[in-house]
Amino acid sequence: MKIVKRDGHIVDYDPAKIRVAIEKANTEVRGREKVNKDQIEEIIKYIEDLNKKRILVEDIQDIIEEKLMEYDKYQLAKKYITYRYTRELVRKANTTDQSIKELIEGESEYWNNENSNKNAGVVTTQRDYLAGITSTDITRRFLLPEDIVKAHDEGIIHFHDADYFAQNALHNCELINLDDMLQNGTVINGVMIEKPHRFITAATIATQIILAVTSSSYGGATISLSHLAPFVRLSYDKYYKKYKERNLKEEDCKKFAMQDTKKEVEDGVQTFNYQVNSMTNTNGQAPFLSVNMYLGETEEYKDELAMIIEEFLSQRILGFKNEKGVYITPAFPKLLYILEEDNIHENSKYWYLTKLAAKCTAKRMVPDYISEKVMKELKKNEYGEGECYPCMGCRSFLTPDRSISLGNIAKAKNYVEGKGKYYGRFNQGVVTINLPDIALSSKKDMDEFWKIFDERLELCHRALQLRHKRLSNVTSDVAPILWQNGALARLEKGESIHELLHHGYSTISLGYAGLYECVKYMTDHSHTDNGIGEEFALKVMEHLNDATKKWKQEEDIDYSVYGTPIESTTYKFAKCLKERFGTVKGITDRAYITNSYHVPVFEEIDAFSKLTLESKFQKLSPGGAISYVETANLQNNLDAVIDVIKFIYDNIMYAELNTKSDYCQKCGYTGEILIDENLEWYCPECGNKDHNTLNVARRTCGYIGTNFWNKGRTQEIKERVLHIDNKVAK
Repeated sequence: MKIVKRDGHIVDYDPAKIRVAIEKANTEVRGREKVNKDQIEEIIKYIEDLNKKRILVEDIQDIIEEKLMEYDKYQLAKKYITYRYTRELVRKANTTDQSIKELIEGESEYWNNENSNKNAGVVTTQRDYLAGITSTDITRRFLLPEDIVKAHDEGIIHFHDADYFAQNALHNCELINLDDMLQNGTVINGVMIEKPHRFITAATIATQIILAVTSSSYGGATISLSHLAPFVRLSYDKYYKKYKERNLKEEDCKKFAMQDTKKEVEDGVQTFNYQVNSMTNTNGQAPFLSVNMYLGETEEYKDELAMIIEEFLSQRILGFKNEKGVYITPAFPKLLYILEEDNIHENSKYWYLTKLAAKCTAKRMVPDYISEKVMKELKKNEYGEGECYPCMGCRSFLTPDRSISLGNIAKAKNYVEGKGKYYGRFNQGVVTINLPDIALSSKKDMDEFWKIFDERLELCHRALQLRHKRLSNVTSDVAPILWQNGALARLEKGESIHELLHHGYSTISLGYAGLYECVKYMTDHSHTDNGIGEEFALKVMEHLNDATKKWKQEEDIDYSVYGTPIESTTYKFAKCLKERFGTVKGITDRAYITNSYHVPVFEEIDAFSKLTLESKFQKLSPGGAISYVETANLQNNLDAVIDVIKFIYDNIMYAELNTKSDYCQKCGYTGEILIDENLEWYCPECGNKDHNTLNVARRTCGYIGTNFWNKGRTQEIKERVLHIDNKVAK
């Protein structure tokens, strides 16, 4: 007989464990309440006579309690139940203690590779992880129902960011209302920050705001450079006035003022980049920051904005120096470049910026590209007008807001009646559904598939409701920078944030993973086949959207479908699938599953076909998604980069190019650091495998990671095929 333990592991039946448990309870009672050895053996024989091939450990314990009560040993049964409960608490505590021990000792593969932008050996990161372990323990034992914890453990769903869930004040990601905070002042740590009067001051204050905001949340944050553009004008005016007071000629005043302004923009952008990459927030890392570059956000300050964008791109092309003084590819900030009529054509006024962006992408993997044209087709407000705005963090897109009918519920000082509002909005959190698990659980029975799908969706729905309820009790006092001082709202002290969780002001995300494996198992086709597989895949996506629309209508909470950036979870899901279903060829025989709707990394397809195909699925991920193409080193083939950029503008809302620019500190090699058969990174020049002396940057889930990855993600990176190389012509 086999025993199925609580964590799913299967062990051999051992009657001695039953004897020990009952005898320990026996010592707690007196006289007639005790059972004798014969009665203990009768209980054991009863269990064995059931002739079960497998039995749950909980079922054995239930049988013991029932038999004790049959013997009229009620006090003993009570002691046994207490013993059982105590053992359960000890077991859970030991799990937490073991996690802490593994983290501190630095020998755990999980902790060393949990996040590709966190170094688990650094004290600030360890402090965050230690708090996270405690939060996860509290979340599992007290805050989530057992069925949701069990589903999470088995990889049926993934309850994201449980390490922050115990603190009910924390939300996921946001668009920082930097314009309101800079123009109308803010407060940081009780200090009044008034409107700055020049660009370099505004850039510096922006980094302090970013640090404070990301320390009060756990996901990615986005700011827009258009909010800094007015301060370039203020700097220019200051310099112009200085030269005018010296009685210089008008022409010279303008010339020298512009020279000084450009120098200040250069210094301000450098300060911004240094600050963002050197600061550590309370999450034990540099802020997960995205910087939006959208000329269409301003008409009055468009030229000033172009000046800032040019400087950001130029400095990113150069890169940041590592500890050896060598320029490398940094992870942050992530750059978002909006493609629009003013910069997409050779005769466009700002075409030079797009050429610079292409050069930057070829060298440093950023910026990512958002098509204003496609976005306005997909994102329409309540009056049917298309709108364009950045994502929150790496890929989370808000739905078009209803601020016109809602009014200014955030009480922002820069609110404009009748105009869409995006900055100041946020995401409440994510729960992801494992699509391959649904397919494998159905055993290819299509009716059973849809039945299980609905059951799992409702499980996710309840988990998401718990996220929402956790935030619904929050007042503005818990994070003044967010709720009182302009980052997300300007509420009164003690005022509830409840209204901001409803009416479409913020989103909450139903994530999904493994569409390819799900479709492949159910239809024997890839969802990339332009036929049976694609048709079924689109039905799956539509089913997800039907569910979120229904929940949204019933609860006035903006549920949305989200192409999850599963970094470590891609490995976890793969392991869980193999444990639950064994090795299924082409489905569970890898150490990872495919992110969201993406074409699997090993499938041969060209860049343009991939983007065309994935655009169909991106439309059905309104809460967020990003597509990518894997490329060779294109630094000497910028025409190919520009071809892809133009294709993105016409065909897909949001996409990026994955290039390579690594460095070996031992031999000075610059190029692509490779992965061997044992999934170890090595320098192709000198064979160096020391992670401490290898600078590797890879896109893993929207963001660039620089601290290496778990085995599953590393295998996925190794198996990526190129979608575009230097042989591709127009």
